Amino acid sequence: MTTTVARYDAVVFDLDGTLVDSGLDFRAIRRELGFPEGMGLLEHMATLSEAEAARAHAIIHRFEMAGAESASWMPGAEALVRHLNRQTIPVAVLTRNSREAVAATNAAISLGIDLILTRDDAPPKPDPAGLLQIADTFGVAPEHMTYIGDFVDDLTTARRAGMAGGLYRNARNADYADRADYVIEHFDDLRRAWSD
Repeated sequence: MTTTVARYDAVVFDLDGTLVDSGLDFRAIRRELGFPEGMGLLEHMATLSEAEAARAHAIIHRFEMAGAESASWMPGAEALVRHLNRQTIPVAVLTRNSREAVAATNAAISLGIDLILTRDDAPPKPDPAGLLQIADTFGVAPEHMTYIGDFVDDLTTARRAGMAGGLYRNARNADYADRADYVIEHFDDLRRAWSD
């Protein structure tokens, strides 16, 4: 793990907790759903009956939409995305959010990212299929790309896809640093890699 960021040929971001702050409170979601800790929401939903899953989906959707509509950029994230766009570096997002929630986020803050894969478009992380689909769309080898996120599943997904995994560190996720190829605490750390 390093704090030095290499210059990659394409960049993929997680959305919530990485590029944007949507204020999603996963503990509150779990409490309302009665879901156990230690298992992803989508993974636990897959174990439920059709009726239970429909109820859970409605609750998750309500939380996601509320978060999306009040979303704001993380510090430095918008400047980084605009900078990468000017440098013609391919940029994408891979998120476990729904397509509808991402559309609401985009309406709130104008992401300016054309390629966004949601859980409606590819198997959810940590399955690497979404990242590999993005690499194929960009025509860039996975080993020349990076995926940046704030959770251990983001780093696992990157590793499974053969990409460098970057951790956007916050007060709650420092324990994942040893699983990352590099760690950033502000998006200016990344912007410098494409500024020479």
